[in-house]
Formats: sequence, C-alpha cells, structure tokens
Amino acid sequence: MVGQEHLCGAGGILRRIAASGHLPSMIFFGPPGCGKTTAAGILAEASGMTMHRLNATTASLSDIKEVAKETGTMMGQGGILLYLDEIQYFNKKQQQSLLEYLEDGRITLIASTTENPYYYIYDALLSRCSVFAFRHVDADAIERRLRQVAAKSYAKIEFTDAAFTRLANSAGGDVRRGLTLLEVASACAVE
Repeated sequence: MVGQEHLCGAGGILRRIAASGHLPSMIFFGPPGCGKTTAAGILAEASGMTMHRLNATTASLSDIKEVAKETGTMMGQGGILLYLDEIQYFNKKQQQSLLEYLEDGRITLIASTTENPYYYIYDALLSRCSVFAFRHVDADAIERRLRQVAAKSYAKIEFTDAAFTRLANSAGGDVRRGLTLLEVASACAVE
C-alpha cells in the first residue's frame, strides 16, 4: 500500500491495530483511490478474519443477513469482517440493521465513504465505530506504485522517468486513476 503514512506508516494507528490482532469497527473516510479498500484487505488478512465485501449502492438487508449467517459456521470461526463500501448510500434503516450485529460482536464492520461520515452515517452506528480520515496520495507515492506495476505487468515497455512523473502528477492524488493512466499509456506504447 502506498500513501496514508499518518495511518499506516511506522507508528500509524492502523498499523498498530493490525499488529494487535483485534479489529474494532471502523469507518474510512476519504477521496476515491486513496487506499481505503486496500487498507481493509490488509487489516482483514492481519487479523485472520473472513472478509465479505458489499457495496451499499447495490446491497440490501438480505445481503447483510446472509453475511451474518456465517457467524455460526466454520467460515466465521475467526470472526466475520464486513467491508461495506460507499456506506453513505445505505439509508437510516439499513444502517440501523447493522447495529445488532456490531453490538453482539458477530460482525466487525469496516465501512468506507467518500462523504463526510458525520453527515451521512447514522449517529448510533457512528458511535460504535472509530473514524479514520484518509488523504489524497502524494505524487511521489503514486509514482512508486506505478513503477512497481510497470515492472511487473508492463515489463516489455520502457517508460522514461519523466513519463512516470507525468502520470503520477496527472493522477490528482488518486492511485487508481494513476493505474488507469498507466494502462492507457501502455496500450498506446504497443506498436
């Protein structure tokens, strides 16, 4: 993962949480492409929990109940981690439905949002979660990631240092956008 040194770097709180082996319920708030989903995956792996991913734009209450069913099975033995992307699209009733699972410990929630959670997340749910603010990723960190991906996936194409710098600067703090730009540049470089 690149960026988010304030959370994931040496001494960062998410790094310390991962090392503890116990995940609290959390809300990741920040711009697109800054590593919210990646951080959730790393935390799930470090904790040994089974991670289920839902997107609030398409998920329903029945999807949450389906995830909760696993808490009594072998799949849920180490705990269930629900990663709910774009939680701001869940209405109040849908957000309230998560409360019983969080309160009794059947589910640990990591939710992400690009909107201010203090305006979009139901207060009772917000009070049971720690909120972490993610920031745009700086161009140097994006450039490091682009170089890693290029070396692995586009090794036959020679990119100049200036090309990597330009792609990283054009990403606007969004790693995903930088990777998309790299993919387009790679497609254009093929003869």
